[in-house]
Amino acid sequence: MSAFASHDSATKQSAGNAITAEDIAGSGGQASEPVAQYALRLGDDSLMLAQRLGWWISRAPELEEDIALGNIALDMVGHARFLLTYAGSAWGKSEDDLAYFRDEEDFRSVRLVEQENGDFGQTIARQLLFSFYQYELYSALQSSQDQTLAAIADKAVKEVEYHQDHAAQWILRLGLGTEESKRRIQEGLYYMWPYLDELFADEPLHDELEGIAVRPSTLRENTMKRIEALLAEAELEVPKITQARLSDSPRDGEYSEYRGYILAEMQSLARKHPGAKW
Repeated sequence: MSAFASHDSATKQSAGNAITAEDIAGSGGQASEPVAQYALRLGDDSLMLAQRLGWWISRAPELEEDIALGNIALDMVGHARFLLTYAGSAWGKSEDDLAYFRDEEDFRSVRLVEQENGDFGQTIARQLLFSFYQYELYSALQSSQDQTLAAIADKAVKEVEYHQDHAAQWILRLGLGTEESKRRIQEGLYYMWPYLDELFADEPLHDELEGIAVRPSTLRENTMKRIEALLAEAELEVPKITQARLSDSPRDGEYSEYRGYILAEMQSLARKHPGAKW
């Protein structure tokens, strides 16, 4: 049984007749090297954020939120499964191979999704930035000339629509709530904001995948317009702070200091008992 198998029934139930990771693995389709590298980037983002959000299970400020964040994490694991399965088709690797048996320098996630949960306000700030970006990404990727990527995006965008609505409702609730809730969400935004530019950084890879991949820089205008409008409604400031340093080649393996800790927790069982079934 796959190490991801505990998520199978929920993933299939939410997907209905939509694409599943098993469909991708069984289709016989093989991604080209550039497409695999692109899928790997998107899959790693989802996998890392799923691990961060999963920490809130049993720790959220209320039972309903405990369930909500767990469901969002489950959706992100599903997205990671689709994308890592497709990426692995280029290299003869499974989703589990890519999730559990790569070292930290081999992942290609953005630093935003690796940042600490902090308090609830900090986590919601991260959700705001990433879910609004991801909604624009998957909306555009539905038109990809790569049919598998387009099918993944078509399923994922429906789930991310809920993720961004969840984040927006909390932004309004915290921003328009008490002085303390406003302070905490504002501090959360200041903490996460330096990692925003990395979401919109183009790479040479996108030049190779014209018509297949979505160029991140094209997502900035709509994403930021919507984020800034929401912050204005919540009476929160748009942070004006220096962005974290970007390397000359974004997603070249440069990563935050938190990635190793995330992977140590996520990979320990699979590495200690490789090939285990239950």
